[in-house]
Amino acid sequence: MPKPSAFIAIVSALFSVPPPSLISPFNLSSPPHTSSPLLSFRGLFHLIKMACEDQCRQGLKPKYDCLLFDVDDTLYPRSSGLLEEVTENIQEYMVQKLGVEETEASQINGVLYKSYGTSMAGLKAIGYDFDNDDYHRFVHGRLPYERLKPDNVLRSLLLSLPIRKVIFSNADKAHVAKVLSRLGLEDCFDGVICFETLNPCNYEGINSSDENGVRRPSYTSRRQILDIIEHPCQSDSVPVLQETPVVCKPFEDAFEQAFKLVNINPRKTVFFDDSVRNIKDREANGPAHCSGGHSQ
Repeated sequence: MPKPSAFIAIVSALFSVPPPSLISPFNLSSPPHTSSPLLSFRGLFHLIKMACEDQCRQGLKPKYDCLLFDVDDTLYPRSSGLLEEVTENIQEYMVQKLGVEETEASQINGVLYKSYGTSMAGLKAIGYDFDNDDYHRFVHGRLPYERLKPDNVLRSLLLSLPIRKVIFSNADKAHVAKVLSRLGLEDCFDGVICFETLNPCNYEGINSSDENGVRRPSYTSRRQILDIIEHPCQSDSVPVLQETPVVCKPFEDAFEQAFKLVNINPRKTVFFDDSVRNIKDREANGPAHCSGGHSQ
């Protein structure tokens, strides 16, 4: 995460307030032992609040009027271990439900995630067709949500911010709702953008080819995946194999839909996400960004 001085510079630039007037409020953030991944974000929230109040007193119109938040590993600490549980569940789903070889599941999952933003998007792209709700229940429905505890400090900070706040997650609505409820943040946001809102027409049914309601990919699609595993690219980027029917971050259509759904002006928005990849493509034309984690 950026250091306090970096946040001061960020807020100074975003809200056009001289840095010296913002240094003091940063000290209002939670003590160092706090486990939240938003320890530094909390300082930033205080700065945003003070900056907005300063601008109002000066009769200035705020430069930014919306905060866009990811959920997983952004609103709660990665140390919760939920990310690892999700990864294990996805790979188990691939083996049990889709017939992927157990020895290949981890590598295929990694390739698809890097290529398509989410494992589900990648699986759909290469030809697997399965029930979205069944997938989400398998992947998220078994998570140990009890690991997440109410975050009263974060709640107070969010409610105190005089700026519109919106959730933007690739996850399904049930998962987002459970996380927000466990954290005590369910009434802190003005809107929620999730899988269902981005993919309202993705439930037309399945043209299945087996008794489990799963259509499997063609030999060609599967061969493409295995070729990438066997002969990895020299760079970190993984080529997109085929178009996916799933709309999700980090791709342009997901952001465009999100902005329209909740009437967001991307140039007046600050985007908080743990994934560098999710914000990288938005640098030129999208919202200002602040990464709070280490996901790629």
